[in-house]
Amino acid sequence: MKRVIITGGNGLLGRALASELIDAGYEVIALSRDPSRVRGMARAVRVEKWDGKTAQGWGARADGAFAILNFAGASIGFPPIPWWLPGRKENIMQSRVHAGNAIVDAVRAAKTKPRVVMQMSGSNFYGLRGDQSIAENETAGNDFPARVCVQWENATNEIESLGVRRVIARTAPVLTKRGGVLFYLALPFKFFVGGALGNGKQWFAWIHVADFIAAIRFLLENENARGAFNLAAPNPLINSDFARALARILKRPNWFPAPAWIFKFVFGELGETMVLGSQRVIPRRLQAMGFPFQFADAASALQDLLKEK
Repeated sequence: MKRVIITGGNGLLGRALASELIDAGYEVIALSRDPSRVRGMARAVRVEKWDGKTAQGWGARADGAFAILNFAGASIGFPPIPWWLPGRKENIMQSRVHAGNAIVDAVRAAKTKPRVVMQMSGSNFYGLRGDQSIAENETAGNDFPARVCVQWENATNEIESLGVRRVIARTAPVLTKRGGVLFYLALPFKFFVGGALGNGKQWFAWIHVADFIAAIRFLLENENARGAFNLAAPNPLINSDFARALARILKRPNWFPAPAWIFKFVFGELGETMVLGSQRVIPRRLQAMGFPFQFADAASALQDLLKEK
């Protein structure tokens, strides 16, 4: 049985991925700083404690493992604190760097190296590019989310020199049935006050959770997959079109645009980059490798996620 280790695996996406890997016949070990607080994890997943900084305790599991997936890092989005205070910025950055360093230490010490290390990252890597289509060959941006992604990726650079295949998953916002970004985007519509964010002209890259999980497996299992991949649906759309699609599926009005100044005033830099920022990210490398998207357009994705049972 192939062993997969997931750092930070107790988050929304980590739990969904762990469950899928268990169903596919993998042995899954999820690392958590507080296993007693882990909820919603598939029973067959073994949850082990780690300090988020070192390979102490769990490092021996890397010997002979098939893969290590690095999800670890403090939340960069709105919960639990909707501002990037200096201390929070430091925690966001250092939590990722420390986790990456720990993975490198574990791989270096392993007699039988893992076959692949998957380094999570974000489409925020590219910064804000307006209407420009963004493929994997574009350079990094310079705003705070971009710098976080750069440091996150760089933390496991040494993996490649150890002879281990490394895949970087630059992931767009993942749409899920419960929680995540879609919850916040849909909430105003459910109270009949939904609309575009700001002028609505900013591009919104996204990916359905089913395609996210399928893409992770596709890249893990494909020996030719190396380097950075954009995990995003092939059809990004501007925010006003996304709002229109949400309103249609939820059967709610789309008449209450939220002024840009509110996000800038209330959330500061976070609002300007994560809410009003424009990213037209394209999954060029995934498409070139023939990855089959199940939900290529927002309408089908939202219909699947928001449909009433």
